[in-house]
Amino acid sequence: MERRIPAALDDYLFDLNGWLLLKNAIEPALLQRLNQAFDDFPLLEPMQWWGNAQRRDYTGDTGFELHNCVEAGEPFEELIDHPSWLEYVRRYCGEQHSYVEGLFIDECIASKRISGGHHPAHSGGYRGALRGAYGYRHGVFRCGQVNVLAALTDIGPGDGPTMVVSASHKANLPHPLQGDYAKGERMDSLPGAEPVYMQKGDALLFVDGLMHGGSSRTNTGERRVVIYRYGVSWAATRFGYVYSEALLSRVTAERRRILQPIPPNLPG
Repeated sequence: MERRIPAALDDYLFDLNGWLLLKNAIEPALLQRLNQAFDDFPLLEPMQWWGNAQRRDYTGDTGFELHNCVEAGEPFEELIDHPSWLEYVRRYCGEQHSYVEGLFIDECIASKRISGGHHPAHSGGYRGALRGAYGYRHGVFRCGQVNVLAALTDIGPGDGPTMVVSASHKANLPHPLQGDYAKGERMDSLPGAEPVYMQKGDALLFVDGLMHGGSSRTNTGERRVVIYRYGVSWAATRFGYVYSEALLSRVTAERRRILQPIPPNLPG
């Protein structure tokens, strides 16, 4: 696919709302291979390892979530520097025009959710972690983390679409009805939240400081997405995952620079 470059309108809407919907971001052939990879996932218990990937469900309701999924096969490697969003994340969270310019993948997750599953509302600008902070100063974006959530299945009403509270990445006050994330409250009717419906192949790009979550899936079947969370080059993975030498040695130089922007500096 041709490399997409964020336009002035993209920058404006990302700054205003905190998210963008990238239509037809993943080509059909890659979509097919990604879905086949999902079909081939083994049955894993929570926290069980599969090679250098691990099932690590955020809550009991979020469904099957395979972390470090870039280690799960070649189709996932193609997403590291996918041309539909690479220039977007470079601009928004790549520390452009600084001495630490570059990207890093903080988390990458393959997610399957069935009927009844959901993800509680979380994040938001109020007392948000610096890791997901939003910033724009002196003509450059300074985001701690920008997420790309790519749909491998159509996600419409009843399919558990991601919900966002637009502009909440700049909020100075807490949402009075957000509730306690630890209690697992559902955000289906949260005031101000809107569902983002997607066709398979679309990608939702948003700053992690935006309040977001997954509405309840009521339909049968599976909601399949992959989530790649990009951050600054000097970051470390949230849960301490490292990339295997086998992966680092076979990917392209461009992909390796994203997976390991700062190689280990060892004696000798």
